[in-house]
Amino acid sequence: MSGHSKWATIKRAKAKTDAARGKVFTKIIRELTSAAKIGGPDPNGNPRLRLAVDKAKAANMPNENIKRAIDRAAGPDAAALEEVTYEGYGPAGVAIMVEALTDNKNRTTGEVRNVFTKGGGNIGSTGCVSYLFHRMGSISFDKSKIDADALSMEAIDAGAEDIKLEEREVEIVTSPENFEKVRDALKSKGHEPVAAEVTMVPGTTIALTGEDAHKVLKLVANLEELDDVQEVHSNFDIPDDIIEQESK
Repeated sequence: MSGHSKWATIKRAKAKTDAARGKVFTKIIRELTSAAKIGGPDPNGNPRLRLAVDKAKAANMPNENIKRAIDRAAGPDAAALEEVTYEGYGPAGVAIMVEALTDNKNRTTGEVRNVFTKGGGNIGSTGCVSYLFHRMGSISFDKSKIDADALSMEAIDAGAEDIKLEEREVEIVTSPENFEKVRDALKSKGHEPVAAEVTMVPGTTIALTGEDAHKVLKLVANLEELDDVQEVHSNFDIPDDIIEQESK
């Protein structure tokens, strides 16, 4: 698995703890409020909000919390959150993209830059790594719980762009436009994904092992811990045993 999906595996493991879930909820609430403020409070007419609601439900966020976050977007106290994307490099030249929502760009830029520097990386100029990534739909399934061949055929029939067979997961890749259609078609066939999102997928990856792998995972983890950071994408390719160590 490459950067985005490997890191998603780690985040799913960490989100099982109450403390991590609280952090996840905070980030999702920001996304719900921002999406509703930009595109309106009706998920049926606001694809971004619809995806945020799906993410909230996948994280077991109570419905009243979801509604409160959406309603907050129309209130007088709604914070003006700015979307900011940072691009840079980690150890061994790994590409990293950071998506943030902030009410203070100077503060967030300083925090992100500090984490990059301490982690052995550096922030680059706009466009320095974004060309390596494409926004795509990613739907992952536990390989031990599905018939990979049947799932692959049904995914193709539903309009999937690519199928990636990994050691423990099967990842269905779609265009952003077809993401919900493919996900819902597979769920209707009884295939329940362990994760489904529209994310940044790297076109090429960098294989890492040993100290470089641990340094990159620590850097990405520290970026994820920043309050204003919503998502971190990278193009690392790291062995499963190292991923498992980091997720404990």
